[in-house]
Amino acid sequence: MKVLLRDDVNSLGKRGDIVDVADGYARNLLVPSGAALVATEKMREQAAVMRRARDLKEGRDREAAQRVKELLEEAPIKVYAKSGKEGRLFGSVTAADVSDAVRIQIGAEVDRKTIAIAAPVRSLGVHNVTVDLYTGITAEVTIEVLPEGSEA
Repeated sequence: MKVLLRDDVNSLGKRGDIVDVADGYARNLLVPSGAALVATEKMREQAAVMRRARDLKEGRDREAAQRVKELLEEAPIKVYAKSGKEGRLFGSVTAADVSDAVRIQIGAEVDRKTIAIAAPVRSLGVHNVTVDLYTGITAEVTIEVLPEGSEA
């Protein structure tokens, strides 16, 4: 059965695609959940409109990710953490800490799940992390870990 996808469906297709699926899958899951409509000849125009809207949204998202990448790579992100006299941290800097610092310093929302820290950051100083912003857009971010209380 051919269906028009109204939402992105994992391992099946994206919004606006007309795909061929098993009759039972369409009748029992896709159509009742609102994720798809049974495709007719007249729906091809609607599918084209949905694909154009999807392409425009992806273009805007890609441009926004590129702007965030430029901001992230421009200057180091300062992360403040509790540390001992020798420069070792009490704990480590996590992806959530980096995400919070980015939100405060740049004003951009970066999901902590997209931040990859190669090795645990357990000392003061400069470290590098990778942020996956969008498909094919990755930022190499320098973070500067400073002792808590030196925010002034």
